[in-house]
Amino acid sequence: MPQPEAAAAPAAAPATATVNQPAAQPESPLPAVTQVNKSAARPNPARGPFPDLSIRFSGIELKNPVIAASGTFGYGIEFEDIVSLEKLGGFVSKGLSRETMPGNPPPRIFETAAGMLNSIGLQNIGARAFVEEKLPLLRKKKDVVVICNVFGYTRQDYEAVIRILNEGEGIVAYELNVSCPNTSHGGITFGSDPVLLEEVVVSAKNAAGPRPIIVKLSPNVTSIPRMAHAAENAGADAISLVNTFVAMAIDAESRKPRISNIIAGLSGPAIKPIALRMVYEAAHAVDIPVIGLGGISTAEDVIEFMLAGAAAVQVGTANYWDPCATEKIVEGVRAWCIEHRVERITDLIGGLET
Repeated sequence: MPQPEAAAAPAAAPATATVNQPAAQPESPLPAVTQVNKSAARPNPARGPFPDLSIRFSGIELKNPVIAASGTFGYGIEFEDIVSLEKLGGFVSKGLSRETMPGNPPPRIFETAAGMLNSIGLQNIGARAFVEEKLPLLRKKKDVVVICNVFGYTRQDYEAVIRILNEGEGIVAYELNVSCPNTSHGGITFGSDPVLLEEVVVSAKNAAGPRPIIVKLSPNVTSIPRMAHAAENAGADAISLVNTFVAMAIDAESRKPRISNIIAGLSGPAIKPIALRMVYEAAHAVDIPVIGLGGISTAEDVIEFMLAGAAAVQVGTANYWDPCATEKIVEGVRAWCIEHRVERITDLIGGLET
């Protein structure tokens, strides 16, 4: 495969912040590896006009690598008058559970200096209502890639949700949210224990049939490669990372937490450098495709994640401040490839030069 172009220069810091650059960068503690399994993702044979932004991996075909992330794009239908869903690589639904969930009481969102805290509490209409009410509306649209995010508190929950969703047509793949506490094992999150992670992935694979399983990894672990290996060993078709970082905020005047649940998940530009590092580690640890997310808000961010080894990306928090962010980023990626004479977006995957 042809050598990819060199990475674009990092985006400048916001005008409201001044960053002092160190005289020399410290030596990276990461292994000096530069080869990523590019065969895991390849362009769609039905190539369109230059540049070719199409991606195919694990039986999933995307017209471009930009996917709207779970929890930031509703069930897709909510955005149909704002964004041309057909122009996106795809979108991931809100997390779906066995039964309807009301979520946490407000306040449950708080904007930080460079990101956002949220503790929505996985509010959703339930898998059955999604199949009966939302999926038929999505099926009326042509060329929309629907990935369903699934969560539960036991491995049986994951199986049950997937079996319900299997009754619907038009779902391309399932993404497992493994950041939920396992009630059968003292509340340990599936995504923090490789044994529990393997168990839930095996159960989900058995229930999913031919539909691919994407495992969404938590960043709140001591070793990303270890968890990536566990997902791969259990049969995951791909992994996505990162989910939100555990965080909190306090109002000094009232001495109360900014979020009713006290603890929340941090996302947005603040986490991008950490997410980028974790995607790089994961991409060099496994042979299955990696989907990168965490602070992506520009076309340059997409290029950086792909150079780090991501086969595709997800855009999340940016949808809150600009509902058209995903569509704008797709066009930005196209313009970047034209400017840098990149004929196939897949040529960038794992192209970091060290």
